[in-house]
Amino acid sequence: MDGVQITTDQWIFWQSQTLPAVKLNATIVFTWFVMSVLVAISWLITRRLSTGPDVPRMQSLLEVLVSGMRDQIRDVSQQDPGRYLPFIGTLFLFIAAANLLAIMPGYRPPTGSLSTAAALAASVFFAVPLFGIASQGFAGYLRHYIQPTFLMLPFNIIGELSRTLALAVRLYGNMMSGTVIAAILLGFAPLFVPIVMQLLGLLTGMIQAYIFAVLAMVYIASAVKVLQGEERMQDDHHG
Repeated sequence: MDGVQITTDQWIFWQSQTLPAVKLNATIVFTWFVMSVLVAISWLITRRLSTGPDVPRMQSLLEVLVSGMRDQIRDVSQQDPGRYLPFIGTLFLFIAAANLLAIMPGYRPPTGSLSTAAALAASVFFAVPLFGIASQGFAGYLRHYIQPTFLMLPFNIIGELSRTLALAVRLYGNMMSGTVIAAILLGFAPLFVPIVMQLLGLLTGMIQAYIFAVLAMVYIASAVKVLQGEERMQDDHHG
C-alpha cells in the first residue's frame, strides 16, 4: 500500500495487467469479510436453537436484537414488521457489523467508501417500489407518481432520486469525516487520539446504522401508506 489511502477504494490488493479496470480493492475484500463474519455468526447461533428453559446466551442476545428491530419497524411503519424485517434487518446488521469490526487492526470499514454507500442507497431505491408494487400492484404504485396531477410526475421522480442520493452522501460523509478528523488530530496527540477516536467511531457507526435503517423504513412505509391512503379515499368516494 503506497502512501495513505483515504478510502478503501484506493487500497488495491490486485489489478489485472491486461484489463486495468479489473481490480480487487479493499472495499470488496472487507465487504466480503463482513458478510462472511455475519454468516458465520448466524450459523453458530442458529445451529442449536432451543425452546426450553435453558436458552444459550447468544440465542437470547439474538432474540433481543430481532425483537428490538421488529419493534422499531412496527413503530415506524404502523404495520406488521414481518414483511420488512429481512431487508431492514440486513441493512442494519451489515452497516453495524462493518463499523464495529473497525476495532480489528488492519481493517477499514467498507461503509467509508462512496461505492458501498451508493450500493446500499441503491438497494433502498429499488426496494421502495418493490414493496409498493407488492402491496398495491404495478398500476396502483405507478399511479401515485401522478397524484394529485400529471404535472407532478417529474417532481416525484426527482424526489425519489434525491433522497437516494441523500442516503448515500449521509452515510459516506459521516463515516469519512471520522477518518479525516482522526488523521488530522493524530499529528497533535498521537498517543491519546486513536483510543478516543476509535470509541467515537464505534458510536458513530452504530448511530449511522440505526439512522440508515430507520430512513429506509420511513421511505418504504411512506410509499405503502400513500398507496393505502389513496385506496381508502377511492373506496369512500365510491361508497
